[in-house]
Amino acid sequence: MPDSIRIVRGFLAQMLEHAKRIPEQECCGLLAGRDGAITNYFPARNALSSSTAYEIAAAELFALFREMRSQQMDLLGIYHSHPQGENVPSITDIERAYYPDAVHFIISPAPGAPRPVRAFRIRDGRFTELSIEEI
Repeated sequence: MPDSIRIVRGFLAQMLEHAKRIPEQECCGLLAGRDGAITNYFPARNALSSSTAYEIAAAELFALFREMRSQQMDLLGIYHSHPQGENVPSITDIERAYYPDAVHFIISPAPGAPRPVRAFRIRDGRFTELSIEEI
């Protein structure tokens, strides 16, 4: 497994802006592309409207996967924010890492966060931080 993830320049800023637009709840979305490079950004609605958890409603999730399939893209990443606390995987994030091949981007909308967007591989109950390469 590579220890970095490639993503189109500007998507990190878009994810951070999404998190800042709804600071009272976790934002979320999917990231897709081909050949290991994230080239498409799919913001979603947090069906839980929670500040400590997120879930994409089944109908929206299926629609996003259909869109990816129609463009012959792979799911490469999932993103969400941690409005309160550090942007590292929580126990819930680790327990709900249902797509082990997807990179998990965690956003901190807090002003002055040292690294507002971080990326992790979560597999078998453990996580590893990845470096992010903008392309």
